[in-house]
Amino acid sequence: MSELDAMNVTPVLKQAVREGSPHPLGATWDGGGTNFALFSANATKVEVCLFDGGGKTEIGRFTLPEYTDEVFHGYVPEVGPGAYYGFRVHGPYEPDQGHRFNPNKLLLDPYARAHAGGITWDPAVFGYTIGAEGDDLSFDERDSAPFMPKCVVVDPEFDWKGEPSRAAIPWPRTVFYETHVKGFTKLHPGVPEPLRGTYAGLGTKAVIDHIKSIGVTSVELLPIHTFLDDDYLLEKGLRNYWGYNSIGFFAPDPRYAADVPNSLREFKEMVARFHDAGLEVILDVVYNHTAEGNERGATLSFKGIDNASYYRLLPEQKRYYINDTGTGNTVNLSHPRVIQMVTDSLRYWVSEMHVDGFRFDLGTILAREPDGFDTQSGFLKACQQDPLLRIVKLVAEPWDCGPGGYQVGGFPPGWAEWNDTFRDTTRAFWKGDALPSELAPRLTGSGDKFNHRGRKPWASVNFITAHDGFTLNDTVTYNDKHNEANGEGNKDGHSDNRSWNCGFEGPTDDPTINALRERQIRNMLSTLLLAQGTPMLLAGDEFGRTQNGNNNAYCQDNEISWFNWDIGAKGQALIRFVQKLTALRQEYAVLRRSRFFTGEHNADLDVKDVTWMSADGTELSQDAWNDGAMRCFGMMVDGRAQATGIVRRGMDATLLLVVNAHHDGVEVKLPPSPGGTGWVLRLDTNDPAADGAAFEFGGSYVATGRSLLLFALTPGSS
Repeated sequence: MSELDAMNVTPVLKQAVREGSPHPLGATWDGGGTNFALFSANATKVEVCLFDGGGKTEIGRFTLPEYTDEVFHGYVPEVGPGAYYGFRVHGPYEPDQGHRFNPNKLLLDPYARAHAGGITWDPAVFGYTIGAEGDDLSFDERDSAPFMPKCVVVDPEFDWKGEPSRAAIPWPRTVFYETHVKGFTKLHPGVPEPLRGTYAGLGTKAVIDHIKSIGVTSVELLPIHTFLDDDYLLEKGLRNYWGYNSIGFFAPDPRYAADVPNSLREFKEMVARFHDAGLEVILDVVYNHTAEGNERGATLSFKGIDNASYYRLLPEQKRYYINDTGTGNTVNLSHPRVIQMVTDSLRYWVSEMHVDGFRFDLGTILAREPDGFDTQSGFLKACQQDPLLRIVKLVAEPWDCGPGGYQVGGFPPGWAEWNDTFRDTTRAFWKGDALPSELAPRLTGSGDKFNHRGRKPWASVNFITAHDGFTLNDTVTYNDKHNEANGEGNKDGHSDNRSWNCGFEGPTDDPTINALRERQIRNMLSTLLLAQGTPMLLAGDEFGRTQNGNNNAYCQDNEISWFNWDIGAKGQALIRFVQKLTALRQEYAVLRRSRFFTGEHNADLDVKDVTWMSADGTELSQDAWNDGAMRCFGMMVDGRAQATGIVRRGMDATLLLVVNAHHDGVEVKLPPSPGGTGWVLRLDTNDPAADGAAFEFGGSYVATGRSLLLFALTPGSS
């Protein structure tokens, strides 16, 4: 049998390609053949190239015969799943007019459901001749196909065996857990070695049992869309580990597949295992830019398909790209076909891959029109009206480096947003650099930013650490970043970390410093998980993971980023503490209210929903709030006090949260409160085992220097 016969592409050479259909876009197999459809408003001709099973040799080429509504399309009988393909797109090469067509360059299908192989950064993958006169204005005639990944026609069928398409965790009960597919499992002793670092490895029982045990509900994966390793990183022996360099928005990256030819199926199996455990899967997605870079970048897909449509270009100098992302280019979400591509991608991951939501990298860019950030942008309106997208979790990273790029609290109803103010204030408070008046609104869901247009406290996604920055362990271990391994002279990464090494830079054997560091970790975890809003825990913080002071490990695909599961007794103790915090959050519904606290008196119930307390057991005065020396205060929340005056089951607990950022202990007098007979200690970050001690009204308890306490009111009559 010839290789052509083996790939079922002999008919391509024997009979005419049919006209096919302009939709759906991409390569769609129907059981008898494959329909190819590609949007381009400015191209003149599109060819499909078919390759052998190794993706090395071109074994067939044909022209898409029809052009309908700016879509080139054609149907090829008997070409089916497993076929490797790419496009060659003809058109004007006029960079000054925004057009960079070059049929010598093999292009990836924007709608490809799978990819095979990687890129080789040969000069041939660039549309211009590097070093030629005029540089990117020149035209390169070398064939890039030998150096390019290939797209793969897929069979989308998968037996979900009755598994629901969504885990559907209610927002008030959601606890995010941000992690990396490879890093989480690469060294995991409970994952079979061939599966480590893969989708299959992440879906193993040992991994899911751990995630489930710590009380999180929603696993947020760093980018898994097909992405590329930058050539400048490869030259230094590094990789684009985080994955914020997408080149395909419909395919799971094959580098994370244990069974590369079946990466699509493997990802679906992983999602099914998470759903079996009642866990959501959230994808971190990068629709703001692509791996093609600026005018000196490579021609890999969009740039060669229709550069002027897919990217934002300078209006008067269309040779150059608008760079609101800091990565060289910006995807043009003002173009209807580009909005279609992004929303088609989102719907695909929800309907076909069963994911439960998305975190949008540099989300403000997606809502930026030519005049700036706009809550009525085409993209935001498309999501808001879409019957599928409007019911899944949509989380924005509400900032970018473009004009008006910082928009925390500015997204429309239905969206949640990363709240970096929570991170910065919490770190600063426990370090001793922020006042109680700054922390108070963060504890109550940041109503100063989110309490408008009917938005709820869950819209504030609270975090203290994320993939970008120090781990929690490193936040209390290092004053300064230590990014030397990145090869940029330690100039990369944030310098304003609001971290504190507790008296010594780096690891130490000093028991006093280590005790303080461990308490500070518990303080910040407690602040995160007991505050209103939606908490996000960085994976590994639950057992004290370190990156040795590297706060920008985007390029470290090695032991710096991989999770070390040899956590010891200290790590196990911290896991138990996190389990206690998530259990408290679920036990007391008042910690996850659906309404913002107002501090107003409820006449029907004769209570206030929140009362700010001083250490002497009295309500804080305005003078006390203005006291720059005050570092210890309490927040008493009464779950009976709903804005409507309705008492709801599970909402009637009264809690007293005490935070003490003084370096010395403070005696805290426990105040009286309606509806109870006394207080029960539920949490003391200085003594993680403390739980259950009873105290009468007027009793006192010493809050150790830099510690957090939680008391619950004993039910009964006051």
